[in-house]
Amino acid sequence: MSLVSRQTLSQWLNQSLQVHNFKDYAPNGLQLQGKPTIKKVVMGVTASKAFLEKAAQVKADAVIVHHGWFWKNEDPCITNMKYERIAYAIKQELNVFGYHLPLDAHPEWGNNAQLAKVLDFGVNRVEGQVETCGQGNLVWLGSPPKGKEELGALLQHIETILQRSVLFIGDKTKRVSRIAWCTGGAQGYFDAAIAAGAELFLTGEASEQVFHMAQENGVAFMAAGHHATERYGVQALGEALKAQFPELDVEFIDIPNPV
Repeated sequence: MSLVSRQTLSQWLNQSLQVHNFKDYAPNGLQLQGKPTIKKVVMGVTASKAFLEKAAQVKADAVIVHHGWFWKNEDPCITNMKYERIAYAIKQELNVFGYHLPLDAHPEWGNNAQLAKVLDFGVNRVEGQVETCGQGNLVWLGSPPKGKEELGALLQHIETILQRSVLFIGDKTKRVSRIAWCTGGAQGYFDAAIAAGAELFLTGEASEQVFHMAQENGVAFMAAGHHATERYGVQALGEALKAQFPELDVEFIDIPNPV
């Protein structure tokens, strides 16, 4: 049975996702060391206790998630929920890898790229590069699917694809041609999308002020779920992993989250 070393997997992930280019809110890469060799890898959105338990049930040697551990400004003490997660992973000898902004921004496997693919968005390009805005160029710009330019039709399309209700602020009869999106909790980039000329901004979460920003700027806003918008990057990374290391058994496990 052919195995991949932890070091080989870690190096490939770090290089492929260019972690050195990001100043992030949490460490990117191997966050918890487990078995030295790896056969089974489970991909997921968040390294929650429920996810770790599911991974252990299928005899995972490593997990790769978008939301890992050790976030900036959180309590550094390993107690309560954090202790339970880490202690369980250590007991199971799980390697825990986390990739946050590098997985959001990757031009092919990233959450923004994959959400655009899933929702059939057109992606604007300038001199061959994705048109972006916002801090770290994390907001992507493009166009709605053909035939879905009216906001009401676009809203229905997104809800059907993501299989969940979407918070919408705006005029459903308005037609749009320039849209912006950033997965997860990116409501703070709404002003950057407005400044870039977007007629709609789609993200995962909403804050109180986005209602007023949408109303007073005449720009529509959609919050389609933090988890729902970030399920696709890890799956694309998993497919790339299988192509690079055919000897690995790679599986995606989704732990539903309504937020």
